[in-house]
Amino acid sequence: MSTISAAYPIGKFVAPEHIDAAMIQGYIASIEALPSQLQAATEGLSDAQLDTPYRDGGWSLRQVVHHVADSHANAYIRTKWTLTEDHPTIKAYDENAWGDLSEAKHAPIDVSLTLIAALHARWVLALKSMQTPDFERQFRHPESQKDIKIKNMLALYEWHGKHHTAHITTLRNQMG
Repeated sequence: MSTISAAYPIGKFVAPEHIDAAMIQGYIASIEALPSQLQAATEGLSDAQLDTPYRDGGWSLRQVVHHVADSHANAYIRTKWTLTEDHPTIKAYDENAWGDLSEAKHAPIDVSLTLIAALHARWVLALKSMQTPDFERQFRHPESQKDIKIKNMLALYEWHGKHHTAHITTLRNQMG
């Protein structure tokens, strides 16, 4: 069992040992629901509230929203590479450096919320058009040198969306 903390309000990701078709459909449904959940989680927050870190030493809520857009854009592209290339090595990115860029610290969150909504609409269309063997297709991560199946990536990104939404909702609840 993973420990709940400010950094991991829903616990750390635990990769499932086995992923079946029903689980895949659940991951797709969660990915499809994320844009509206993020919209609801951030609804009515002021700029001062958006600029509040979710924990000491953590990103602001604004940076969290922009990070979700960045991260999920990378996941979408990784899905497309894996569907169109034979066992590609994907491009890694420095999420902390991206989160420290000025636009990630200061841009209105509506820009990323709109991007996430459109991106997830496309990603879900791609996922729903896939056949069972497509979820077994793999890419190689250049940092870990591990081969990752699309279905395993979906489990991670389902958790990732819930994880960062919980950063926002947990802070909202703590701050009243």
